[in-house]
Amino acid sequence: MSARGTMVTKDEGKYVLYPCYFDNQRARPPRRVPQALAVRNPSAEEVAKAALALGLTPVLEKGRAHPSRPWERNGRVLVDVRGEKLALLRQLAAKLREQRGQAPPPRQSGQQRAASQRKA
Repeated sequence: MSARGTMVTKDEGKYVLYPCYFDNQRARPPRRVPQALAVRNPSAEEVAKAALALGLTPVLEKGRAHPSRPWERNGRVLVDVRGEKLALLRQLAAKLREQRGQAPPPRQSGQQRAASQRKA
């Protein structure tokens, strides 16, 4: 944690994860995972539990707000940097879906995805 106790930087070796990154009711941004992987209204506690299940060492910070929504203090989770952040977010999203008993979304090839978008 930084000396001020508020900002966490990449230099400190932590990723900051907000529940809104995984919320299927949010637009992109702040949602950071595809709609198909997102869940409805995840809590910081759920994100921390998913991180723990993936073998990470989560630090739950209650009462923290995403910078774009300072009035919503839903908390955040800090995890050690491990690989690419987007890949980690997708793994956490899949774990959140699993913990809620939701089936993973079906995998589509690029051609199938393009065909379904043309139909819509």
